[in-house]
Amino acid sequence: MNTFPISKKIGFLSGPLLCILILVIPFDIIDPAIDRVIAIAAWMIVWWITEAVSISVTALIPLALFPLLGIGDIKSVASNYANPIVYLFFGGFVIALALEKVQLHKRIALSILKITGTKANGIVLGFMIATALMSMWISNTASTVVMLPIAVSVIQLLMDDADGFTKNDKNFALSIMLGIAFAANIGGMSTLIGTPPNSVMLAFLNDSYNIDIGFFQWMKMGVPFAILMLTITYFCITRIFFPNRLGNIGGSGAIIQTELNKLGKMSRGEKIVLIIFLCTAIAWMLRSYLNTLLPNITLTDTTISVIAALAMFIIPLDLKKGEFPLDWKDTSRLPWGILILFGGGLALASGLKDAGFIAMIGDYISGQTDWSMWVVTAVLIFLMLFMTELMSNVALVTILIPLVVGIALGMDVPILQMVIPVTLASSCAFMLPMATPPNAIVFASGHVRVSQMARIGIVLNLISVGLLFAIAYWIVPLLF
Repeated sequence: MNTFPISKKIGFLSGPLLCILILVIPFDIIDPAIDRVIAIAAWMIVWWITEAVSISVTALIPLALFPLLGIGDIKSVASNYANPIVYLFFGGFVIALALEKVQLHKRIALSILKITGTKANGIVLGFMIATALMSMWISNTASTVVMLPIAVSVIQLLMDDADGFTKNDKNFALSIMLGIAFAANIGGMSTLIGTPPNSVMLAFLNDSYNIDIGFFQWMKMGVPFAILMLTITYFCITRIFFPNRLGNIGGSGAIIQTELNKLGKMSRGEKIVLIIFLCTAIAWMLRSYLNTLLPNITLTDTTISVIAALAMFIIPLDLKKGEFPLDWKDTSRLPWGILILFGGGLALASGLKDAGFIAMIGDYISGQTDWSMWVVTAVLIFLMLFMTELMSNVALVTILIPLVVGIALGMDVPILQMVIPVTLASSCAFMLPMATPPNAIVFASGHVRVSQMARIGIVLNLISVGLLFAIAYWIVPLLF
């Protein structure tokens, strides 16, 4: 059976062919140095868009070809794959792995659901809050996977009741499913480690322009934005698009309590992981104060992240038995490919910058005196947000953020004022099942149709454009 789509076959062949064509044409497109980087970038972009091979495999292309084509020596290219931001995310992945292993994330989610009660809309809100909180620290995919079976159990109560699965029941099921997916996407935006595009952006800015954004500094913007977006999403789902008009859902509280009972009392492992997690979060938030308090120690977000990861492997649960929260074999479930993707994106961005491509974009934009900064920012936000419906947001950020920086430099505006809202836009994908893993997971449940997701998704996308523009106009200059 042929399982390799024709679009991927075309992408697989056209990527390297396009690269070769750019390299061998007997004239310069721009100049030889920029042309060589553009050739590699064209290959990578085609493979990223079509996903002809894993996007992480595509990210290894600079490591192989940049030294061969004289774009950069192997040492300088390889250093991109060991950028400090890569280790910040590595630490975040390890913390998430420990939370999942001891099922602490599930206990937290169920406890939130227990608090929000048994009324239909309260249950929807509880699922959304729990999913968003988890997505701040663990992957949005894992957050969705944890919540989905609990949601299905609650929906099953309505399917099995006396009046059958009514229109209101279906709206409730739809509300929970969409609420989980959208909350997973929204929650990740509130921290630097919550979603990969945030870290890709930070790594590029840090590496190329020595711009650093503190973990807590980001949260001061990200958390209020996530709360506002979550509130709007909840209101749109339950009040405008899919009102359920249901009251208490009998048995839902029992299901949640049963799931909590299965977990039993907090284990020693859960307590230790919780302490490490809380200490890490506090250290991230108080980093500047701690550096002032302890002048002989220099703490960075990456250092804190790596210390937390190390703690998960070396703080014993039972020293006699040699038990620890995590063993190295647990890292087989770590998304190593995302870390490689960061490195490949940084290598490509560095190549474009060093060859002069970004400066060239900046020079061109600076010559367009009739362009308004705010019109350009709004267009970039809109472009990013709707393109991310169709391709990987990590790959998209990797491709576009260097260009956005070039535009900002050319217009002589603060880089962060354009880059931050455009980066956030890459995570505001609400329209299509293929846009994000959470969307795809809830679509696979059978309770959501594409038309239903698209109908509310287009509205949330447009609202996101407006809010992100407001962030660019008011919030970024205030906080950054």
